[in-house]
Formats: sequence, structure tokens, C-alpha cells
Amino acid sequence: MTNTYVSIDLETTGLNPKRDKITEIGALKVVDGQVVDKFLTFVNPGRTLEERVVELTGIRDEDLAQAPDIGEVLPKLMKFLGELPLLGHSVLFDYSFLKKAAVDRKLVFEKQGIDTLKIARKYLAFLEHRSLDHLCAYYKIPHHAHRAFADAEATSALYHKLGEQFYSEEEKLFAPSPLIFQVKRDTPATEQQKERLYRLLKQHNITIGAEVEKLYRSEASRFIDKILSTYGR
Repeated sequence: MTNTYVSIDLETTGLNPKRDKITEIGALKVVDGQVVDKFLTFVNPGRTLEERVVELTGIRDEDLAQAPDIGEVLPKLMKFLGELPLLGHSVLFDYSFLKKAAVDRKLVFEKQGIDTLKIARKYLAFLEHRSLDHLCAYYKIPHHAHRAFADAEATSALYHKLGEQFYSEEEKLFAPSPLIFQVKRDTPATEQQKERLYRLLKQHNITIGAEVEKLYRSEASRFIDKILSTYGR
């Protein structure tokens, strides 16, 4: 097993890294088996949260209103991560959101990772569920589910529990491997798109739950198309 890594977890507005946004990042840096540093921040997603997300995480719009946006957070996080591999429970999910945010800002973000979910699926197939909260209950790991830093802490503890049981059976599963997620860069909405969207919102007296000035071209197009299909021109 590697004893040097960054255990990381994100909370997001949804499950699609190409459309949804990060709302919270939690990470702890482990060097030679010891926690040496922590990273925790809310992230303003530039949109209002759906009620199901609020119910799941307990994070509310007012928690995010004064938070930095991902463009401000990302360079600090990348410096914190350095060259260390990422540890996560379904680590590709977290990596995909960070990779998308990096690509949109013309930043290179290539990492290796270790996935505790992949390990659990192989060796704990007899369990009815292998979500982080169920596995923490199984191993009696204290855990406050669906908050980023608590999930990152729990994932680190889970990694070591799994290693105690199964590392000798397949060392490769416990070692970092390249994380692969292909994504295209989005560009900010054009002034023409923003003007048209503002005009449609005013014309139909509606809101979209997102900050127009922070939209990408693809997002602005989706909002415009949705308004036109619902209200007409």
C-alpha cells in the first residue's frame, strides 16, 4: 500500500461534471501514514441549489453566497495536491469535476488515483451496499456522510481497513494508477448570448437560478433553448 496520498471528496450540484458544479471540497494530505495538512472550502457554483441537494448535504445557498468560485480555489487546491496521488471512494467522480474545471481554465490536471469503491466491489461483493456510509458502518468507522472533509477522512480510514484485510491478495488494487477522463473545454458565454438571455428573462418575467455572467456558452444555449421551447419567442 501507499502511505502517502491526498484523500479527497467533493460535494456538487449534481452528478454530471459537464453540467453540474462543485459546492464543497475536502481533502487531507497523508505522508508516511500521518495526516500532515488539510484543505476545506465551500465553492460558489453560480447557481441556486436544488432542494434534493440541500436535503442530502445540508449545504444551503447562504453557505455558498460569499464562497470563492472554482477559478479562485483551483490553483490553491492544485498547489496543495502537488504530485501526490488522489484517494477517493469512486475517485473518478471527484477527479472528473476537477479535471473539467481545470480544462475550462486552460490548466493541466493529470493525476493518479486509488479507488476504495473498486477494492470494495471486488472483496466485499457479499454486502448489499458498498457506498461509503454503508462501508463505514460495516467497519465501524465514525462518519458524517455527504460532507466533503468528513467523507475524505472516512475514505482514508476505509483504505487502511481494506488494506489490513485484502492488500496481500492483490497489491495492484491498492496502488495508484492513472485517472482517465476526457473532456472538452467550455468557453464563457458570448455577450450576444448573455444579452439575449437577459432579454428573454425580462420578457417572460422568469428566473433561471443561475448567474448569467458566469455561464458558459453551452449552458447559455441550453437556457435559451429551454425558454424558447417553453414560452416561445
